[in-house]
Amino acid sequence: MAETRTKLASVDPVWARIVREAEDAVGDEPLLGGMIHYSVLHHAGLENALSYRISLKLANGEMTEQILREICDEAFRSDPDLAMAARADIAAVYERDPACNRFLQPLLFFKGFQAIQCYRVGNWLWRQGRRDLAYFVQMRCSETFGVDIHPAARIGQGIMIDHAHSIVIGETAVVGDNVSMLHSVTLGGTGKEEEDRHPKIGDGVLIGAGAKVLGNIRVGNCSRIAAGSVVLEEVPPCKTVAGVPARIVGEAGCAQPSVSMDQILRSGA
Repeated sequence: MAETRTKLASVDPVWARIVREAEDAVGDEPLLGGMIHYSVLHHAGLENALSYRISLKLANGEMTEQILREICDEAFRSDPDLAMAARADIAAVYERDPACNRFLQPLLFFKGFQAIQCYRVGNWLWRQGRRDLAYFVQMRCSETFGVDIHPAARIGQGIMIDHAHSIVIGETAVVGDNVSMLHSVTLGGTGKEEEDRHPKIGDGVLIGAGAKVLGNIRVGNCSRIAAGSVVLEEVPPCKTVAGVPARIVGEAGCAQPSVSMDQILRSGA
């Protein structure tokens, strides 16, 4: 058994670490033993655990947990990239959120991570042409987590949404890899236009709390958007913008703003 676990850990170190942390958590807090067993230790891999967690959170009187579990299982079987993105998201949260000290926490407790995984299943349904079911997942994600992401939006991996309250991401929005955002961020449109109307966020971007990015504009790689800003124009790569409306106030100040999570505006930054 020890040899088997070692082999599994080499194949999937993220899941192996989650299992170890889950076993420790049961010893530390026996009252959570049932929850942790059902959520982690009863499953063969992260894909199964994600299916369980998503279906548990989204089930209601209109759609049972069992049906949602089957949908999620099908999605993870059909598209292995979904679970690979989830692994990158877990690592991103662990690396960037000082409140996260275990890989286990996002899976069990962090609604930003859980909401993104629900979106990923909804996006898979959308790409399969199962639009109404995708809308159902969007609706339940919004009702459950306060995170409203259109299933047609395109979102990369290594995403960290801290606190994740009142997040809105529109239908034609694109979010690159390794993006971090805080609560109350909106990636929205500017009117009733029906074509490509939402922002395109580059890789490595940091979006501060309450920021609104509106319209079909590009936010360049590794830029920073200060908290409370309203961005209505293109943002060049590696710049910091702030204000209402937002203006360039300096350089991004580091190579990877989304990883450093430094939101302080400094002279010359």
